[in-house]
Amino acid sequence: MNNHTRIIVLAVLACGTLLTGKAQGVYTLKSCLETGLLNNYSLRIVHNDEQISKNNATPANAGYLPTLDLTAGYQTSLENTSDKLRETGVTSKSTNVTDHTLDFGIDLNWTLFDGFNISTTYKQLQLMKEQGETNTRIAIEDFIAQLAAEYYNFVQQKIRLKNLYHATRLSKERLRIAELKRGVGSSSGLERLQAKVDFNADSTTYMKQQELLHTSRINLNELMANKDMDQPLFIQDTIIDINTNLNFKELWESMLSVNSSLLKADQNTLLAQMDYKKVLSRNYPYVKLNAGYGYTFNKYDVNTYSRRSNWGFNGGVTIGFNLFDGNRRRERKNASLAIKTARLQRDELEQGLRADLSNLWQAYRNNLQILNMERQNLILAQLNYETSMEGYKLGSTSGIEMREAQQSLLDAEERILSAEYDTKICEISLLQISGLIMKYLE
Repeated sequence: MNNHTRIIVLAVLACGTLLTGKAQGVYTLKSCLETGLLNNYSLRIVHNDEQISKNNATPANAGYLPTLDLTAGYQTSLENTSDKLRETGVTSKSTNVTDHTLDFGIDLNWTLFDGFNISTTYKQLQLMKEQGETNTRIAIEDFIAQLAAEYYNFVQQKIRLKNLYHATRLSKERLRIAELKRGVGSSSGLERLQAKVDFNADSTTYMKQQELLHTSRINLNELMANKDMDQPLFIQDTIIDINTNLNFKELWESMLSVNSSLLKADQNTLLAQMDYKKVLSRNYPYVKLNAGYGYTFNKYDVNTYSRRSNWGFNGGVTIGFNLFDGNRRRERKNASLAIKTARLQRDELEQGLRADLSNLWQAYRNNLQILNMERQNLILAQLNYETSMEGYKLGSTSGIEMREAQQSLLDAEERILSAEYDTKICEISLLQISGLIMKYLE
């Protein structure tokens, strides 16, 4: 996780009390993201995994430090003995002979050298710590992209609901005019019935749209981990704001340098190389130190001495070399293949990201052009509807023509809305793949 990302996440965590208390205020994309980064359960789980990798990256876990044990023991034996002297041939027997042994002490064991295995393990733990941070960054970026997409989907559904409400009002006005015409005898009952059918159809569509808006609101509350899933959301944005100033060259260079998935792939390659070094470390000798300080007490039933005690220091150094273990050659080959596989996976990932970026950029540019065209079509559709309505009031436009003009206006509004949302999704995906998705938190 780079410093910029770390600062942003820490800043979000620092304002937790303020954001947690927010219930029914006006939300922006940034405040939704901040709330979600604090509360989302998946992110909290990933953060715990990152902490585990940090806790594991210690010299002791790698084997740098010695082990120190405090031991104590007691042993007794109950035996029957029979002894025959060689010189005299006299046999002496003892029954129920009891011996007692009591000992306690401190033992130290320390691996001083094992062919660079310890140092490689420590480097591996440090890299796994970095990879834990990378995994957290990937999870945060995925979450930001997911929540941003759902946020603008909620805005889209609200706009669509507004458009459908307007369409229902237009159908109601058409029905009112048809009923007036029917009342004065200037139109047939068929036209009024058709206007009523269209009004009912538009009302049904409007009701279904309310359900879609409700679903999007639930999804947003779930992503933000709000306790009340039905909590009302008041969104500040009333339009889908599109960034039309993205630069392909900047996105391309940023993807190759800071994309978190590529960074993780590079870390996987380094981990594979360290596994190979750990296999090679077995070609070196090992040196181990052992030392202890303790006390031993023995009590004998039959012996020259009735009791004996010892206390003091003992120590030594063990040097060894593994001549053959049967698996070293196989493990070395497999470790070498693992390095090649990690490199191939990294190259495959980069190739896929290059293709995805190119496709997303093309879709982004096309959607911008489509959006400009649809905005022009909306002006024409609006003009066509107004002209048709004037003609309908005067009787020069039929009900079917009026309905077509109304549907044309609604379709134009829908195409613009879809183009805006599709363009925004392309924008979010481009920023995510280039590693710049954190901009939504600024």
